[in-house]
Parts: sequence; C-alpha cells; structure tokens
Amino acid sequence: MCRFGLPRLCAAAATVVVCVALLAGRLAAQPTTRRATNLAQLLNYPAFFQLRPVLVTGTLALDAKTGRLRLSDETGGLPVIYKGNAPEGLVEVRGEFWDIGRMNADDPRLATIDARNTFQIAQDAPWPRPGQVTAILATAIVATQAPSVPTIRGMVLFPARYREQKVTITGQYAGRNLLGDLPDAPGRSRYDFVIRSADAAVWVSGIRPRGKDFELALDQRIDTGRWVEVTGVLQQGRGLQWIDGEQGGTIVLAKPPKETTDQPEIAPVRVMAAPPPEVVFSAPTDGETDVAPETMLRIQFSRDLAPLSLKGRVRIEYAPAPGGGAAATPITDFTTEYRGAARVLEVKFTKPLAHLRTVHVTFNEGVVGTDQQGLKSWSLSFETAP
Repeated sequence: MCRFGLPRLCAAAATVVVCVALLAGRLAAQPTTRRATNLAQLLNYPAFFQLRPVLVTGTLALDAKTGRLRLSDETGGLPVIYKGNAPEGLVEVRGEFWDIGRMNADDPRLATIDARNTFQIAQDAPWPRPGQVTAILATAIVATQAPSVPTIRGMVLFPARYREQKVTITGQYAGRNLLGDLPDAPGRSRYDFVIRSADAAVWVSGIRPRGKDFELALDQRIDTGRWVEVTGVLQQGRGLQWIDGEQGGTIVLAKPPKETTDQPEIAPVRVMAAPPPEVVFSAPTDGETDVAPETMLRIQFSRDLAPLSLKGRVRIEYAPAPGGGAAATPITDFTTEYRGAARVLEVKFTKPLAHLRTVHVTFNEGVVGTDQQGLKSWSLSFETAP
C-alpha cells in the first residue's frame, strides 16, 4: 500500500515503475562513491554533481501539481524518483543526481527507459537545456533527524541547523580543495581551505592553517593526511558552507575522531602517502667557502618533522686536516632548535668554529616526518674562513 495514502499517486507511479526499477538496478551495481551534500549545493552546482551518487536530506512530500515526490528545504527542492514506499517528513535520500539537459536524447544511459515519461518531459517539447530538468534517482529513503552534536557531515546535511552558530569540529585537512571535494570556493580570505570527513567536506575561511609548531601547505598535498580541530561560525552562501574564523576562530592539530557515517559500504578516506621529507635549503650552502666561524646553521625541510626524532641525530664533524692529518673530529659544542612553523632546524655553536676547516653535517638514521616517513639522505659540507 502506498504510504502517502493517495491512490492516484500509486496509479501514476505504476506507469514508470519499470523504468525506475531499471535505473535503481543500474545505480546499485555501481561502485559506491557517495558524497554527503545538500539541496543548495545540488541546485547551484548541477554540473559538478551530474550522475554522482549523493546523500541528501530534506522534507519529503507529494507535489500536488506533478503528482511526484519532492524533497525540499528552505533553499529549494528537487523531484525524487523512487519505486518503493517512502516515509513522510524529514528524510535522508540516497541515490544519484541527474541533470537530463546535460545528456543527449540518444544517450545510451537512457536507452532502457522512457525518459520523457519518467522525467515528465512533454512529447512535443524540445529536449531540455542544462539545469531545466533535474531529479534525484533514489535507491533508498529513510526517516532521519538533525544531529545534536556538530560534525562536518552533520553541518553539510543540515546546514540550517548550525548556520550562524559557533561550532568546533575535527576534520582531515585538504588545502585549497586539493582533493576535489567541493564544487567551488567561497573566496572569503586568502587562506581559505577545506576540511573533510569520510563522505563530506566544508570550507574554512579567515583562519590561517598554522599554529604552534605547524604550518600546513595550502597548495600542495604534503599535509593532506593531517587532522585539525577548527572553531568558527558556520555560514552559507551560493550553495556553499564555510566555517568563518574572522572573529576568534582557532585551529589546532588533532587526532582522527571516532566518528562513523552509518554507511559501512563507504571506506574511510585514505590519502596517498606524501613523499618522504627532505632538506630543501641550508645556510651555509653545500660547498660554500669563507664561512664565518661564528656562523649559525639553518636547515629547512620540505615537510613537518617529528621534533623528538631530531634529538641526538644531528651529526657535525671536522673533516681530516689537509696533508693527511687525524681522522674526522666530531663537533659537540652546539645546540639545536626546531621551528615547526617554518620547518627549520637552527643549529647554534656555543663557541666559534676552527678557522680554515671543512665542516661536514649529516643526520643519523631515525629522523622522521610527522607521518613517520624517514628523512631522505642528505649531507652538507662548507669551509670556514681564515
């Protein structure tokens, strides 16, 4: 029995049930790469979501004009094509987003269905243009409710629940949308970046991604495996959501949360391992001569290092004196300080270096990045002044 209790809906649905069944079978056979989103994003960025599996929430009701199910919220609505019995009220819809105008009438994906009847396109009407006929082809619809605790997924699915509220959430850092999670950027500040969970993502604006002992790259993937905790006020515009940190926003490094998405078929996000850390700059430079004996050594790395791994692993020595002198002589009169924000190791010698000597600098095995990848082999040699 049709749960909405309207015989005419059941009769009308019978004419398209075969088409929808074929569509549902096709969707179920695809690999699951579903993204949590909302109606505002779907309506504003149909090209980005075209043919993508999505998870979206809203109020489900029967459209009196079309006799079709329609999912709505305060930003708008979309038709929902579904072959089963659907609950009323606030629901969670899983399916695929289709913009028919972005497909040709002879598209092979439409070969097994009556597209005009299924999507209510008049037989004598021209084929729709992009954005004119859109719908969600649902594979499952279940009742739901807004979460009580803010998470990235919760804010994406229920933006009105948290809009204009101060929130603190944990997510995986993704730079300036380096992993392609979102269709556009809010363009609110020069430091806008994305944080993500297993199936959802949100922008952060007005907070520079750095803090004590860390500074995350905006335009390189070297830091996309890091987790951060961000505090700010959730805002929405042009179909996008972002956490605004202009007034009192904060960011700190964090551990992955024990959050699940109640979607066991979606694997947790696994970012490919970044390349191992390496030295990208030093002062003095390798091969430099006439270096002042009172110099301070600075070494910069490509990625964040685990500071404790440097302890006792900086090796500095004088090369044997010219003319067949004694073996290399270790230098121990120095201190080190790792400045995480700049990824720089500073070495200060407690007394001047000897004149006209060649100094070798290396790292012992065991220096690692924050993801435990070992430092790429490196050495430095320079000569002190007379």
